[in-house]
Amino acid sequence: MGLPIRKSKVEPRPTCPLSEVLRLLRGAWAHNVVWSLSGEPRRFGELRHDLPKISARVLSARLRELETRGLVTRRVLHTSPPSAEYALTPLGRELLPAIDALASVGRKLIAEWETLGQQRPAG
Repeated sequence: MGLPIRKSKVEPRPTCPLSEVLRLLRGAWAHNVVWSLSGEPRRFGELRHDLPKISARVLSARLRELETRGLVTRRVLHTSPPSAEYALTPLGRELLPAIDALASVGRKLIAEWETLGQQRPAG
């Protein structure tokens, strides 16, 4: 016979705001795509050049997801052949200071590892 389940008298915690923001950037390469769009609008081929290790299929999926989440806009250019340009929305731009702060910490870590002659920790 198992233990009886206690009825909790503790109020559930409200939704964590940090979790909500990180949910916007979930998915492999999502943060890299936002970072690449931080300067100016980019075409698909330019993003592929900026992120050489990402496949076209994954980049296309990430751009669609980021557009659905309201972080990226897609503007069709009436050129021959037709192409599209991607840019950050105001919500996407609002994330840039936080992403820049994380990138700053990353640059410091890389410099520290290089100074100590260490490799990046696994994981």
